[in-house]
Amino acid sequence: MSIGRLEFHPAATQQSGQQQPGVLFVSVAHQSRPLIQSGSISSEAPEFTSYERGTIEGAMRAFASNTCIRFVQRSNERDFISIVSKQGCWAELGRTGGMQEVSLNRGGCVYGGVVQHELIHALGFNHEQTRSDRDNYVRINWQNIIQQSAYNFQKQDTNNLNTPYDYSSIMHYGRDAFAVAPGRETITPIPNPNVQIGQRQGMSSWDIKRINLLYRC
Repeated sequence: MSIGRLEFHPAATQQSGQQQPGVLFVSVAHQSRPLIQSGSISSEAPEFTSYERGTIEGAMRAFASNTCIRFVQRSNERDFISIVSKQGCWAELGRTGGMQEVSLNRGGCVYGGVVQHELIHALGFNHEQTRSDRDNYVRINWQNIIQQSAYNFQKQDTNNLNTPYDYSSIMHYGRDAFAVAPGRETITPIPNPNVQIGQRQGMSSWDIKRINLLYRC
């Protein structure tokens, strides 16, 4: 089983309108386990205000509206997601068993799209630009990437569920994620370099399709 903590970086997204922080987070890791077979996922979020919980619950309702995934309040389940406010925005990839943390730092992560992004990681999905066929769709500009962060751009062996590469995925980095300097592109879409990437407004139609395929909704 592949377990990894997938972390926040402010330049990972591009926003239109109100500036919101982004996260690094759609292809399925071959060795990750789905969070559940189907149905409900127990969760808790004890550290947040009622307003913040409303934002988190609103993001969760998007899954209920578009997939067979339901996030429900935990009672005494052994396996559950604990949403906490630690440093940054991050989630473990796929099912780990027992208490599984998803961090949404209250200082910059409690936005609907960011919440969805991290929960999709917990459901077993990688970042879009790390999928196995990414070289046909984006160019990674290694010279513009902070050296110690280059591992975030390594291509993965992924099961792409017979779905196309999705520039509009909520799991795609923005074009200057982990850049050595502002304005230096680390990811360039190809063949059209003007394609928008890195949105955190909400799940794309292909994000939804992949969740439904993986969980046999």
